[in-house]
Amino acid sequence: MNLGRARAVAYTDQKDGVTGIDKRPVDGPVRVAAPGPKGTTGSGLAGDTVCDLRHHGGDDQAVYAYAREDLDGWGEELGRTLPNGCFGENLTTNGLNVSDALIGERWRIGSEVVLEVTSGRIPCRTFQGHLGERGWVKRFTRKGASGAYLRVIEPGEIRAGDPIEIVHRPEHGVTAALEFRAVTTERELLPRLLAAGEALHPEALAQARKYVAAQGG
Repeated sequence: MNLGRARAVAYTDQKDGVTGIDKRPVDGPVRVAAPGPKGTTGSGLAGDTVCDLRHHGGDDQAVYAYAREDLDGWGEELGRTLPNGCFGENLTTNGLNVSDALIGERWRIGSEVVLEVTSGRIPCRTFQGHLGERGWVKRFTRKGASGAYLRVIEPGEIRAGDPIEIVHRPEHGVTAALEFRAVTTERELLPRLLAAGEALHPEALAQARKYVAAQGG
């Protein structure tokens, strides 16, 4: 479990020049709850700072999860150690293929919190600057291991090391990785997103509906 504090950096386009992407591990307990509408509120984790409310935070991006296994894979490619939280993730998971989680899939974390997968994560300039890797946005996009954003269904407290149990898994087959590809490099996949229905992040759902309408569907 990782939380970020606002820090001044040279690589963000935020007017005040600060970002909370550099998240650091904490033991907890940490309160998790729906933060409110995007653009007005930030993270679903108490004590976690979201600075760019234009693109991050809000109910449908309340929590970001990334697999430790994917971090290790990137570490091998980049020739460096990638600590938990360095991708800006709140939850660094073990033994869970986060990018292949289904939209609408629900996770129980510990004894109280239930989260629901909404979308993959689209990389940004701040992410690239934070890692200091040239061409990072294109590289991350090409690989497609997007991790997953989640909304809060049942609030509560979580601690580092809490088990994650999948308590609901839809049958539509639309994964966070597929959603990511559809809204970035493979727009022909957008119609497939409609199978996920209202569980899908509203912005991705709107894109899919617009695409289908334009195709005369």
